[in-house]
Amino acid sequence: MKKVPVTVLSGYLGSGKTTLLNHLLNNKQDLKIAVIVNDMGEVNIDADLVANSGQLEKTDEQLVELSNGCICCTLREDLLIEVEKLVKRGGIDYIVIESTGISEPVPVAQTFSYIDEALDIDLTKICTLDTMVTVVDANRFLKDFQSGDSLLDRKQAVGEADEREIADLLIDQIEFCNVLILNKIDMVTKEEVYQLEGVLRTLQPEATIIKTSHAKVPPEAVLNTGLFDFDKASDSAGWIKELTEGGHHTHTPETEEYGISSFVYHRRLPFHPQRFHDWMNNMDKSIVRAKGIVWLANYDTVACLFSQAGPSVEINPITFWVDAMPEYEKNRILSDRPDVLEEWDLEYGDRHTKFVVIGVDLDQEMITKSLDACLVNYQEMEEDWKQFESPFQWQIRKP
Repeated sequence: MKKVPVTVLSGYLGSGKTTLLNHLLNNKQDLKIAVIVNDMGEVNIDADLVANSGQLEKTDEQLVELSNGCICCTLREDLLIEVEKLVKRGGIDYIVIESTGISEPVPVAQTFSYIDEALDIDLTKICTLDTMVTVVDANRFLKDFQSGDSLLDRKQAVGEADEREIADLLIDQIEFCNVLILNKIDMVTKEEVYQLEGVLRTLQPEATIIKTSHAKVPPEAVLNTGLFDFDKASDSAGWIKELTEGGHHTHTPETEEYGISSFVYHRRLPFHPQRFHDWMNNMDKSIVRAKGIVWLANYDTVACLFSQAGPSVEINPITFWVDAMPEYEKNRILSDRPDVLEEWDLEYGDRHTKFVVIGVDLDQEMITKSLDACLVNYQEMEEDWKQFESPFQWQIRKP
């Protein structure tokens, strides 16, 4: 059986995904496209628009509606089942999936990359994920990104337990894609488009960026591109490039012209927990994105993941430092991972802080000084770090 290619459309509510879908259906040439539409509302308006476009037969084989749930979480089983049904029934050349505006693309992509043993469905044998597309609203992006709203605030959450921030969702959608469509450029100035493109390029340096109005893009730009590779997409975010490939040395003149820049903050001393907490809650407004590893003095056994997107900021322990593990486990890891030894410190082992800062008109010197002021100082070096005042109340077990 020839594998059916799949394109997934992501993007926040109102960005233009359905407009793009209708445009593709009106310009699909000889392709027989099946559509899966995911909508959180009680009335699936998106599906109605697709069905009324006149480009699809109104049959279950051609149009599938997944309602009142999000395919990145509650409806993943439904997605697996419906994709398998579509492919096995035959008569289609392509599948286009329109995610709901609150879907994260990574879990959707994962659906096509593993065998679901519980359902006994293996999509890897019958279809191939061809392109991950994210549509960005040029007119609303910065307003939404800087709003500080959560999905609950806007009554867009999957449920009461869904505490995601709008800024985090926007970043998730941008950082995992092959094609970024900067839509509605007719609603902003050329200078605003130029700067926003620079911001997007810094956040996501690997994706193809297409600027458009009314989501009018060439179908070949999002269908049968052969662009998707899960591992490559997982490592394509700008902050990862900065930390692993020296991305801050390769910025284009266009991003520099509009003051879009980045730098890596790297220190071998820990942060005082209270001072760093205060810094996180009063971050310079020029910082658009920051992410990486942080060492907090009173949590000496664990590395923490620090992540900021606009006004949304969080930090959580993610793994034990190798140097904090039992001796036998430490030796085993070091023998398997010689790269860890490359930056090993005789006193602190692999403990360190290293994260990227991306922003517009960054004052690197000022931000660096403010971060350095959060480090454990000379006098505190001799104190018991576990006694430091801390706003973090994590319960950390022993490694």
